[in-house]
Amino acid sequence: MSTKLLAGKRGVVFGALNKDSIAWKVAERCVEQGATITLTNAPVAMRLGELQDLGEKLNAEIIPADATSMEDLDALFEKSMDVLGGKIDFVLHAIGMSVNVRKNRHYTDLKYDWMQKTFDVSAISFHKVMQSLWKLDAMNEWGSILGLSYIAAQRVFPDYSEMAESKALLESFARSFGYHFAERKVRVNTVSQSPTWTTAGSGVKGFEEFFNYAEKMSPLGNASAEDCADYCITLFSDLTKRVTMQNLYHDGGFSSMGMNPAILGLEE
Repeated sequence: MSTKLLAGKRGVVFGALNKDSIAWKVAERCVEQGATITLTNAPVAMRLGELQDLGEKLNAEIIPADATSMEDLDALFEKSMDVLGGKIDFVLHAIGMSVNVRKNRHYTDLKYDWMQKTFDVSAISFHKVMQSLWKLDAMNEWGSILGLSYIAAQRVFPDYSEMAESKALLESFARSFGYHFAERKVRVNTVSQSPTWTTAGSGVKGFEEFFNYAEKMSPLGNASAEDCADYCITLFSDLTKRVTMQNLYHDGGFSSMGMNPAILGLEE
């Protein structure tokens, strides 16, 4: 159902790769709710994905950008403001990648150059995005900047490897830059999402087993990509203008649970 919560708003969505991507679902919801957007991803990801199809469907211009490159980010936001006709109201950072995870390197035997790449792509890019927006003065008042996180930033999930530290860093950047962006009436938050069947998520060892575990542990069950998109819309809208510097759990209650009888087969 469309209520046009984002009518007249302009946004930039990072990270849509294919129809399984959370960013893909968010982009669709944004346009359904009345926003105009640009889409961006790294050139290599664009070659591997289906972003062109999404751009055509949403009438959204696609602007390739390496989120680790300040030059690319500056060009992205300058062009986005030109294409969209003004300053930006919301930005979604949905970027994450670990070479160590992809190569099945154990946490006790990580390659540190790969770790540094993980941090740069998955977390430091969020700071770079915000620094570019800040220096260009590209955000409208009461705008919203959002990054996608995961509860491994607070708890140990061994197979998530150094992505856990990446998410912890991402959340810290949201708080620290959120303080400064408040001067311009812009809010910055992260959403800690349930395990979700995306290309990135399903690449983690043991993902199916953990997905099923989280489904049982969460009183409301896992939040889907579509659910996450709906939540992001509320955080882009004017209904959440005073919410900032928060890590917001969107996980069916998983983050508040100690033990669920369903796990042990003890349901009444």
